[in-house]
Amino acid sequence: MPVTPTYPGVYVEELPSGVRTIVGVATSITAFIGRALRGPTATGATDDEDEDSPVLINNYGEYERIFGGLWKESTMSFAVRDFYNNGGSQAVIVRLYKAKQGKNTKATLKAGKESENSINLKAANAGVWGDKLRARVDRDFPKSIKDENKHETEKLFNLYIKDGETGEVETFLNVSGKFGHSRQVDKVLKNQSALVRYQGTITADINIPTPNDDKLTPEQLKEDLWIDNRSNQVKEADKASDGEAITETEFTGSGKEGDKQGLYALENADLFNLLCIPPYKPGGDIDRTLIDKALTYCQKRRAMMIIDSPSSWKSKQNAIDGIDAGVGATSKNGAIFFPRLKMANPLKENQIEEFAACGAIAGVMARTDATRGVWKAPAGLDAVLKGVIGLSVPLTDPENGELNPKGINCLRVMPPAGKIVWGARTRMGDDMLASEWKYIPVRRLALYLEETLYRNTQWAVFEPNDEPLWAQLRLNIGAFMSNLFKQGAFQGSSPKDAYFVKCDKETTTQYDIDRG
Repeated sequence: MPVTPTYPGVYVEELPSGVRTIVGVATSITAFIGRALRGPTATGATDDEDEDSPVLINNYGEYERIFGGLWKESTMSFAVRDFYNNGGSQAVIVRLYKAKQGKNTKATLKAGKESENSINLKAANAGVWGDKLRARVDRDFPKSIKDENKHETEKLFNLYIKDGETGEVETFLNVSGKFGHSRQVDKVLKNQSALVRYQGTITADINIPTPNDDKLTPEQLKEDLWIDNRSNQVKEADKASDGEAITETEFTGSGKEGDKQGLYALENADLFNLLCIPPYKPGGDIDRTLIDKALTYCQKRRAMMIIDSPSSWKSKQNAIDGIDAGVGATSKNGAIFFPRLKMANPLKENQIEEFAACGAIAGVMARTDATRGVWKAPAGLDAVLKGVIGLSVPLTDPENGELNPKGINCLRVMPPAGKIVWGARTRMGDDMLASEWKYIPVRRLALYLEETLYRNTQWAVFEPNDEPLWAQLRLNIGAFMSNLFKQGAFQGSSPKDAYFVKCDKETTTQYDIDRG
């Protein structure tokens, strides 16, 4: 009883019902790892500790704004495009960067008249995009600041940064060169700018940069303020490089896991359900050892990896020989799709090229989850691959019949539906393995249940471990499972035929209780 009765009267007490609503987690957040034109990196190749990777995006427009859109050196950019073209929702982007020897990773430039006082700035992220940055400084303040002489005592100035690639202009008014000031310029840029950072560390007062223009007349304000004599640009020697082609080292090299870089930058992502690593090698493949490590990591994070078939699979027989030789571990958390997709490349005058299918497959899974549920196989006549002109290897029913029992998911052309996904097996889908995790929807539903119950039962960790708690868990989880049953997630004509929830003295023994 929460109150002690001390006087004659009526006491009202609210009792908790014990009901805690269980909300299902997302099922199709897809992680993409690879090169990009710009944006935060996750390889430790740059000198900033404040690189914020990975980045969660909700549409392809966000990818274009943050990571620069399509780029001929980035297979990831095309995979993300295919993901959203096919119904994708949320994506987690991890940008990898390999520095080029003898080249700058980030562009640098000065703000203020270089012949007098100026400050050094650098691009926020690695890449050639920073070469088009420009900077301006002025000291045009409100009259109140000038009357109190604050602009001199607090070393104030206005800083403007322009991205020559997109035309975006960032404005920072009343930043200060005074150490400890609330608008100290290096802190302001670190927290508010997406384009530049202050180069170095301010440990004492710095000189106020000399304005590019002391005062501008109304007529001058109508002119271009970013011409050479009114702004600073990146010098030739200070320009950056887009880096070299990435290798397995950028994903899982020494120290990457401990530093949460490369593949393990996903440790900084709260949740992802699907993993796509588009081919990064010149021949259009990824290393088998990387596939193995990625599958292991997916098992740890309750996610599935979508594996692209090797570029050497040019026929049905290549696929049969190749899967027997091994394409990564036969993991229940992976699935392989064959063949590759033929699509127009807008960066090459819409010439038809072959592309990895992982992004499009992830989009189909997201679309299926949204319309039917994670328990529905992401395959069939509804699983249409949008934007696809053709397939690199056309397959017939008998050929499909040879590949499917080996756990190879085929992409087919079936009029009038078009190009579709016609297989839903995991890497343990080979009939010879007789695995209970043969099918993708079965495995994904299990992962969904595990992640949902793990996240929604944390409240019980420090509760008294006895029958009242067990009854609460049975009640809440039972209600969640009943709702899934009504949506068609389980087989059976009644809930008792479909599932059961057990939490009692048999599942939690006295020995378990004694161990906490």
